[in-house]
Parts: sequence; C-alpha cells; structure tokens
Amino acid sequence: VRIQTENHYKGFWHCVQETYRAEKVRGFYKGVTASALAVSVVSSVSFGTYKNCLGALCRLRYGAVDAQPSQLDVSLAGAAAGAARVVLTNPSEVAKVRMQTQRNPHPSITHQPASKPKYQGSLHCLKVIIKEEGFGGLYKGCSALLCRDCSASAIYFLSYSALCDWLTPDGRNKPGFLVVLLSGGFAGVLAWGLATPMDVIKSRMQIDESDQHKYKGLIHCVRESVRKEGPKVLFKGLGLNCIRAFPVNMVVFVTYEGVLRFTDHYIN
Repeated sequence: VRIQTENHYKGFWHCVQETYRAEKVRGFYKGVTASALAVSVVSSVSFGTYKNCLGALCRLRYGAVDAQPSQLDVSLAGAAAGAARVVLTNPSEVAKVRMQTQRNPHPSITHQPASKPKYQGSLHCLKVIIKEEGFGGLYKGCSALLCRDCSASAIYFLSYSALCDWLTPDGRNKPGFLVVLLSGGFAGVLAWGLATPMDVIKSRMQIDESDQHKYKGLIHCVRESVRKEGPKVLFKGLGLNCIRAFPVNMVVFVTYEGVLRFTDHYIN
C-alpha cells in the first residue's frame, strides 16, 4: 500500500528499510486486524457465490448442476464472486489502507513520547471514518475495487479451472494435490497481475480523506496518477503482489478442494 500510494520509495527493500527504521516491527502489522476480521467471511462468501452461480448457470444452460461448464460460465461465476466480495471488503480495505499509510514513528527514533495517532486501531479507524465522512466513507474507492475484483476473480477461477484440466491426466475426474497447488499458485499470480492497476487506484482513492478531496472519482484518479508519475504508476507493487499471491493461493485452493471433497464424501 505504501509503495502504491507514495512516491518517495525507490522499491520494495527501500520501503522495508524505511518502515523498520521509523516504526520498527509494528509498522509491518498495521491494518492486520481489519484484514483478519474480514478474511474468513469474505473467502466463504466468495467461493460460495462462485460455486452457486456456476451451478445455476449450468442448470440454466445445460439442464444439470453438475454439467461440464464452459469457460464463459466459469468467468461469469468468478466475476459474480468478485462483485459479492466488494460489499463486504470495501470497509475493511479502507481501514487497512488508512492504517497502513498512517505514520507513527517509534519513540526510540524521535526521542520523544509517542503522540496519539488519529487512528488507534482498525475498529477505531472505522468509527472515525463514519463520524467524519459518513457511511459513504466506508465505500470510498468502491468503483475501483469493483473493477479490480470482478476482472481478477473472473481470471482467477478461469485460469485455475483451465490449468487443472490441462494438468490432470486423462482418466482422472479430479485434480491431484500437486496439480491443485500449482494451479492455485499460478491462478493467484495471473489474477494479481491483472488486478494491480486497479489496486493502485483503489488505494489512492481510499486514502483521500474528507478534508483533502484530491480525486473526484475513478477516471480522475487514473488521469492524475498517470499525468504526474507516468503509466508505470499503475504497476506499483506488481512484483510484491505476485510473490505474495503464489503461496497464498496454493494454500487457498488446497483448502477449498479439501473441504469440497470432505463434504462430498461425508455429507452428500
């Protein structure tokens, strides 16, 4: 978030060094509460929406929920999952971005007692935003987040499905453990590669507090960012997003497939 919203960092390692120098270890865990509170609910809604939408599309088009879906079906169900995520994640994204861009120098650096920060935690941040900006403040950057999550979720589920089909040997109807690991990891990288430009814009719109009004909307934010910093600004944090996405989504899809197979075997 700091790399995407501020232009004085020379790169990933410079950002790490500066954050540690000024704020020590706690600087790396800002906004973690908002993310932790949202992740389980958001993941279950996202995958649940995808599975149910895919089943509904198959029933509508082919007459059976378990029919083989087309790539278009998978993409549409993925986009629907992305749209469902936005309703739940936008407030936590705003809180996370505000917390992560807030400066709280460590007392050992300033040699003075720590000043009271504006946001004292993720939940306090949400309360302050509602008080100063109304409930609409919780949905700042919603248009950028919708563009990011709909397109990224479509490519996420489509690439995972396509890679699983490609890597699974003929005669097996379900992908093996290693296939799920690799397909999930690469699907995450592809999705974040597509999502990064809108992720940059989303973060910039969300740090725009009520007394700033720096950006008038999505298009204005894109135009101003590119005008001041060039097209490369839209790809800030791309490498970091992709490095993070591979292991995270390996675990996500292994868990998803494991839960599906467990419920199929013991419940159905």
